[in-house]
Amino acid sequence: MSTLGDLLTSGDRLATALASVYRNASTDRYARLVERMHGELDVDPQQEVWLASAPGRTELAGNHTDHNNGRVLAASVGMDTIAALTVRTDRTIRVASEGFPLVAVSLDELDPVESERETTAALVRGVAAGFAEHGYRIGGFDAVVGSTVLPGSGLSSSASFEVLVGVILDAVYNGGTIGPTRIAQIGKFAENTYFGKPSGLMDQVACATGGAVAIDFQDPATPRIERIDVSFEDAGLALLVVDTGANHADLTDEYAAIPADMRRVASELGGEVLRDVDRADLSRRLSELRSVAGDRAVSRAIHFFDENTRVGLMVESLRRGDFRDYLRLMADSGRSSGLFLQNCVPVAHPERQGVVVALALTEHFFLTTGLKSGSDAACRVHSGGFAGTIQVLLPGDAADRYSRFISEHLADDAVARLTIRNTGAVCCAP
Repeated sequence: MSTLGDLLTSGDRLATALASVYRNASTDRYARLVERMHGELDVDPQQEVWLASAPGRTELAGNHTDHNNGRVLAASVGMDTIAALTVRTDRTIRVASEGFPLVAVSLDELDPVESERETTAALVRGVAAGFAEHGYRIGGFDAVVGSTVLPGSGLSSSASFEVLVGVILDAVYNGGTIGPTRIAQIGKFAENTYFGKPSGLMDQVACATGGAVAIDFQDPATPRIERIDVSFEDAGLALLVVDTGANHADLTDEYAAIPADMRRVASELGGEVLRDVDRADLSRRLSELRSVAGDRAVSRAIHFFDENTRVGLMVESLRRGDFRDYLRLMADSGRSSGLFLQNCVPVAHPERQGVVVALALTEHFFLTTGLKSGSDAACRVHSGGFAGTIQVLLPGDAADRYSRFISEHLADDAVARLTIRNTGAVCCAP
């Protein structure tokens, strides 16, 4: 039996259990969680302990296409949210996340609680409610949680946490039978309905599934998911994200305006989302659409159609191992996001342009080091935009120089190097 004491002294068993998740398995992070569990939650040291992990994700292509049933290319990353947990006999979930107050959620009340919006409790309650709504079993547990997926990093800390709660409920109460796609859909439901963030489904699918994945959301109930075998490291490239230093916590309205603009254009063209309509109709009725929906909405619709096509081209580039073509398309994606999608500068806060500054610094680095943007290297706004991070792909031997350059202008820890994690969310039984 794996008890609290056992786990603290049984490094070999823990390393074996998590070997599929970590290239160099370490018990240190989990051992610290177990120590915290004993101290913070007053858990019986003889109770069996489960371990769980859900990765963060990086968006490779498909910027703001998922919420209009488009295509995306994403990948889970080595940074993850982890938990050590024990099963409770009542219907209460308690979560002690490092740096946050203890959260206790009663499963006897699964309706949204207005005062919980944008909190951990909302995500826990929302995931549990989603499980119950689909007829799955739910029950209580005590969990101590730690994460290397920092909030605001653009690597989807909220989706990682939602998927973590989902994979725990799946493993503990449903025998691991639900699967990553349904867990992802329930996580999106929790984030949209309970937390109050109008996100698409890409983040949760990537966190739950693992590896690099091409996802087609034409039918959101049953998205088509294809794993893509890719290693940027083997191609001599380094995939980086850069923290621009700008907080996106108060930018919900900016994010919500993007799908709203796209859906307005779609509605004028007779569809619910842009994937329902034809690009030719947009071109044919351009003047009318500009008049009734506005230029920004039309521009964002143009981005959707071009980016949706670009995802397929980038997937094919990766399949061929043609990274030069991939870099060209990545640069095109960044340009489209900046000019047409317009998610680099918050409308309500035009003085806050950390994303633009980070992109400008990166392009300057390319120019002064002889790297040609779009063939040797590329950069783009990452994920939701407006704040948070940008993504950079450049030769591996230039990564350290780039990191030093950015640290001189932004912050010492602004640059993080990403690895693609091939395993999605997991929960290891005792």
